[in-house]
Amino acid sequence: MANPQTRAGQYLLDENILAWAQEVHVSDPTVSGQALQRAFQSPSQHNIPPIQIGPLEAGLLRWLVASAGAKTVVEIGTLAGYSAIAMAQSLPEHGSLWTLELDPAHAAIARDNLEAAKLPCATEVLVGPATDSLASLAKQGPFDVVFVDADKESYPAYGRWAAQNLAPGGLLIADNVFLFGQLLDSSPVAQAMREFHQQVTEHFHTACIPTPDGLLVGRRRKNS
Repeated sequence: MANPQTRAGQYLLDENILAWAQEVHVSDPTVSGQALQRAFQSPSQHNIPPIQIGPLEAGLLRWLVASAGAKTVVEIGTLAGYSAIAMAQSLPEHGSLWTLELDPAHAAIARDNLEAAKLPCATEVLVGPATDSLASLAKQGPFDVVFVDADKESYPAYGRWAAQNLAPGGLLIADNVFLFGQLLDSSPVAQAMREFHQQVTEHFHTACIPTPDGLLVGRRRKNS
C-alpha cells in the first residue's frame, strides 16, 4: 500500500522511527555483533571520515549475501571494516571475503575489527589502488558477490570488472548510486555514475533501491 508521498519517493521517517527499527532489527550481542558495532564507531575514534553505510543497510547487505548463498565476496572500499563484517557474518566457514582499501591506516583498523569479529570465514584486506588489487584478484574468481562503496568516479570501471568476474547469478551491490542528490548534474563524477547505471543493465537484472542515497542491486545474467 502506498500514498501520494511514498509513490513520489518521499520518506515518512524520523530519527525516532529509525532508532526503534535499528534496536529491533540490528541489535546483536554476539562476538561478531559487538565487533560490528566497534567497527561502526571506529571512524569517530580514529579520525576517519564517518562515511560507512548505516546499520539498517548493513542488515540488508547481510541478508543479500545470505540469500545468494554466497561463498566468495569482494568489497571495494573497506574504511574501518563495518560493511565487510556485516557481509562476512553470512559466509560459511569455507567462505572468503576480500576487501580493498587505498589508505594503509584505514586498512590496519579494519584488520583489527575483522580479527575481533572472530568470523568463521577467511577475510583479507588488500591495500592499494583498487584497480591494481582487482587485477591481481581476478584469478581467484569467479565470485558470488561484489559490493562497491568507493570512489564514485571509478564506478564504471568497477562495474565492468564485476561483469567479467562474477559468476552467473552472482550479485553486484553498489552504494551511493544517487550520488548524494547530484546524479543528474553535469559534473564528470555524475556522468560517470550515470554511465555505471546504464552499463550494468547490459549484464545484470537490476533494481535500484531508494535507500537514503540509493543502493543498486544487480543479478548477473547467465547468458551475458
